[in-house]
Amino acid sequence: MTRYAMLLLIIIAGSVNILLAQHTVRLPEPYATRPTSNFCTVIGWPEGKKPIAPEGFQVSLFAKELENPRWIYVAPNGDVFVSEAGTRMPEEKRIDEKDEFFRSKAQNFGSANRITLFRDKNGDGAYESRYSYLSGLNQPFGMLVMGNYFYVANTDGLLRFPYKASDTIMQSDGKRILELPAGGYNNHWTRNIISNPQQTKIYISIGSASNVGEHGMEEERRRACILEINPDGSGERIYAYGLRNPVGMDWAPGTQTLWTAVNERDELGDDLVPDYATSVKGGGFYGWPYAYFGAHEDPRHKGKRPDLVAKTLIPDVPLGAHTASLGLMFYHSDAFPRKYHKGMFIGQHGSWNRSELSGYKVIFVPFKDGRPSGPSEDFLTGFIADLSKSEVYGRPVCVAALPDGSLLVSDDAAKTIWRVSVK
Repeated sequence: MTRYAMLLLIIIAGSVNILLAQHTVRLPEPYATRPTSNFCTVIGWPEGKKPIAPEGFQVSLFAKELENPRWIYVAPNGDVFVSEAGTRMPEEKRIDEKDEFFRSKAQNFGSANRITLFRDKNGDGAYESRYSYLSGLNQPFGMLVMGNYFYVANTDGLLRFPYKASDTIMQSDGKRILELPAGGYNNHWTRNIISNPQQTKIYISIGSASNVGEHGMEEERRRACILEINPDGSGERIYAYGLRNPVGMDWAPGTQTLWTAVNERDELGDDLVPDYATSVKGGGFYGWPYAYFGAHEDPRHKGKRPDLVAKTLIPDVPLGAHTASLGLMFYHSDAFPRKYHKGMFIGQHGSWNRSELSGYKVIFVPFKDGRPSGPSEDFLTGFIADLSKSEVYGRPVCVAALPDGSLLVSDDAAKTIWRVSVK
C-alpha cells in the first residue's frame, strides 16, 4: 500500500469515527411504544431519609419549608437566592388530560412568587439568616447579579433592580426592561438568565408554548429559543432556536461556549425523544418542532420544512427520554475529587410521559478541554421511593455551587434544598 493510500485510509477512518460519534444514540422508530401518561406521586421524605451520593460524599439538609423552590442563584458575595414559584395553568379552552394534571399540581403547590435570601456569614455551608428578599413577582425563575443591578426573569418579562450586596430585603422597585412571551405547555413558564463572562450580554432561555407546535407556529414567536440582549434590555436577537424547552445554562470552563439543557418533545413513545445537553452555536437551529436529534423528521410535521430539517444541529450529550433535565452547571471548584473538575452536573426533574419513570436524579458528565470526555453517570439518586407504584420522595431541579465547593440541589416537590459535600 502506498503512503498516499494509507493516508487516505486514515483520513476516511477518522471521518467515519467522527460520523459514528455523532450517532452513538440508537433511536427507536416513532411510536415504537404507545405514548403513555405515568405521573409520579410525591410522598415526601420520611424522617431520616435523604438522597444518596457516591462514596466519599455526604448529603445534608440546607433548607426546608420552602414553597416550590425551583431555581438557585449564588451571588458573588456568597448569598444564596432561591426563586419560589410554581405552575399556574391559564383558564382557557384547550384543556386535555395533561393540562388537568398540571392544573391540579398548580393548585397543590401554588406559586409563592417570591425570592428568598439565605446568608451564610462564616462560610461553613450552613446559613445563619433567612430573608424574604423580593415578593409580588410573577412566576420568577432565573436571577442574576451584574454590576449594580439584580435581575429577575419573571415568566412575562425581565426586571432589573438596583442592587446592594449588604441588603437583605430589596429596597427599590424594579424596572421592566424586556417583555417576554408568557404562558406555555405544562411547565414551560420558566425563564432562565445568564450573562456572558465579559458581562456585556444577557441570555434568556424561553421554552415553547406547545408540545410540538400543534397550535400553529405564530404562537411560538420568540419561543423555543435563547435570546441575547444588552444589559439594559436593548439589542435583542435570537441567539439560537429550535430548542423546545431550554432551561439550565452555563459556560464551559476555559471556553467562550454556552451550554444548555433541553427538554425534548412528548408523545412519540417511551424512548423518544432524548432530552439533551448541548453546546449552543450562535444562529444554530436544533430541530424543534420539525426534527429531533439531527435530521430525524417528526412524523407530525412530515414534509413541512425540509429546509429546516436539513440544517438541524446534532446535540452533544443525550440525557434519556422524558427525564425533564432542567438544571445545568459546570463545576469550577477543586473541593470535589479530581474527576469532577470542570465537569457538568445536571438535575433531572423526572418523567411523566413514560411507562416507567426516568430521571429523578442528578447526573454528572465528565469534561476535558471544554468537551464531554465520557458517558454520563449518576451522582445523586434515591429520589424514587417505589418504581412499581411511581412513587417518589422528591424531584431535583437546580444544581448550584457554594463558595466552599459543595453543591446545592433544589427539590421543589419536597419543598427542600439539599447540600452535597465531601466527607
